[in-house]
Amino acid sequence: MEILLENLPNPFAYFVPIFAILILAEAYISYREDKELYDIKDSFASTWVGIGAAIMNTLTKMYQIGLFYLVFKLFEPVREQFLGYESLGWAWWVWALCLLGDDFNFYWHHRFCHTVRLFWAAHVVHHSSEKFNLGTAFRNGWTIFIYKPVYWLWLPALGFDPVMLALCMSFNSIYQFFLHSTLVPDIKGFNKVFNTPWVHQVHHACNIEYLDRNHGGILIIWDRIFGTFQDKEHSIAPKFGILHPPQSHNPIKLNFHEFSDIWKDVRNAKSWEHKFKYMFYPPGWSPDGSTKTARQMQDELEQARVEASQQQVVA
Repeated sequence: MEILLENLPNPFAYFVPIFAILILAEAYISYREDKELYDIKDSFASTWVGIGAAIMNTLTKMYQIGLFYLVFKLFEPVREQFLGYESLGWAWWVWALCLLGDDFNFYWHHRFCHTVRLFWAAHVVHHSSEKFNLGTAFRNGWTIFIYKPVYWLWLPALGFDPVMLALCMSFNSIYQFFLHSTLVPDIKGFNKVFNTPWVHQVHHACNIEYLDRNHGGILIIWDRIFGTFQDKEHSIAPKFGILHPPQSHNPIKLNFHEFSDIWKDVRNAKSWEHKFKYMFYPPGWSPDGSTKTARQMQDELEQARVEASQQQVVA
């Protein structure tokens, strides 16, 4: 395992200077054109959250790769007996399939992070900034690395090399850095297939119309296939952030405030059923409807629009 980790290259090391240059360039454009894309306290929060995430990712790297390697070796005789191969190897088409499988996986992992409250608690820090800039890309949850690899286990089970899979996951993360900017215009045609900064703004918006949309990583086709795609409407300007912000720039509170809220709800719940639902139902669920999920709010908004339209017709 140590040899495996020693031979695992780190693509991020090559991109860090590019990330830094682009963030400085975006900040300069924001200052020059008075766009207010950056806020000092918010940027410091993103920096400290990002540093913590990098440390957690490093500390859990052996666990992640080890888990992939364990599954890879465990299913080796199964693959050899039923599929006729030990490993898929390193051909170009295997790389292509691995990238595709990784991105498909990321979509579902990301979607569950928005629709299962316990997972949302680990992910919410990424959405907590009211600014949408390249620095936001580093605002990742510290606890998400603990459970995230579980979604990917079927890939090493099929015979994708753990090193290849880890690299594909890194490439996906690198691509997503470039999605966090409002300075890139709508690229007609490109966002039919690929995720772009234009449609990713929707994902980071807390407008009711935009909630829980555009979960894709590199490709946006998954959202189009599974019904979660939403284009950015020119008539609806994105309001970035979350519906119930913690009102803090403290990186620890940003990472754990939703876990604290879950604990309070579970502790006060009147039944085991409600305790379970507070943890695993979508964020906003409540037994009495005092708080609502994104789907419930969207249904109410749509119903209000239908009623308003009907009243206009009658008038």
